[in-house]
Amino acid sequence: MNVLVTGGNGFVGRELVRRLLAAERVLPGQPPLTRLTVLDMSVDGLPDDARLQVVTGSIADPSALEAALRDAPQLVFHLASLPGGAAERNYELGLQVNLQATLALFERLREQGNCPRLVFTSTIAVYGSPLPALVDDASPMRPGLSYGAHKLMGEILLNDYSRRGWLDGCSVRLPGIVARPPAPSGLLSAFMSDVFWKLAAGEPFACPVSAQAVAWWMSVGCCVDNLLHAARLAPDLLQQRREFTLPVLRLSMAQLVDGLAEVYGADRRALVSYRPDQQLEAAFGCYPPLDARAAESIGFAHDGDIKRLIRNATAAGTTA
Repeated sequence: MNVLVTGGNGFVGRELVRRLLAAERVLPGQPPLTRLTVLDMSVDGLPDDARLQVVTGSIADPSALEAALRDAPQLVFHLASLPGGAAERNYELGLQVNLQATLALFERLREQGNCPRLVFTSTIAVYGSPLPALVDDASPMRPGLSYGAHKLMGEILLNDYSRRGWLDGCSVRLPGIVARPPAPSGLLSAFMSDVFWKLAAGEPFACPVSAQAVAWWMSVGCCVDNLLHAARLAPDLLQQRREFTLPVLRLSMAQLVDGLAEVYGADRRALVSYRPDQQLEAAFGCYPPLDARAAESIGFAHDGDIKRLIRNATAAGTTA
């Protein structure tokens, strides 16, 4: 079986690649994995495995995309993107990477005629800000950033290509995924990961939102579980809808800090100071309840509880 992961050396991508290589079979009833192609701007740090083929370059570069698709894949995970803050600062690059390259990928797969399952990582940014009092399957899409707009367009394109039988698509709308290693990422939500590593290390953390700020949380391990679940869904389960907002844990910063203090020591609470930024609070601290019954009904899941969130969020960082 031949699998392609775009953005496969990113935070989520590396964990996905590790899990794909470790799986006895990627898809039930299908042959074992024989080739895993990773396309990303850099490929340092990926596992040493004879089945792994790496293509270094931007998905927006036609030659890099062509090299990644030299052997037609049966399964594609499309993770490559320019994240929200970076895409907002550089509109042209965001347009190229997040929309035009997505269309180019879909077109090349259409031409190959293989109709692969394609798992597309969309975003809760498709809802825009402020969010309604309750987010559910009927909530309107009003993206307030170019990133969210381009991801929504990708969902629509994937639905249309699937309707025509060219792709077998499933879009999953991701919340902020934690805990990203401390490094420049272009993400406005980076503080949501930083708090894990700072308190785990016993270091002070200046929180840019208030203790009462409420967000949606999902660990990288849980995220990969859901991506693999999307790949394995029976085709008939995707006939009614192909886009899903994933179940999440809804927690305040105070609740998260309390959870981290339970895991790492009560002294961690005193390491946190709150310096709310009005814009960040509005964007990442006012998340309403989420009704994700459509996703839950076909097996998508959240981390379960706060301790498992912390364990799952930090486990990948210790093995990267």
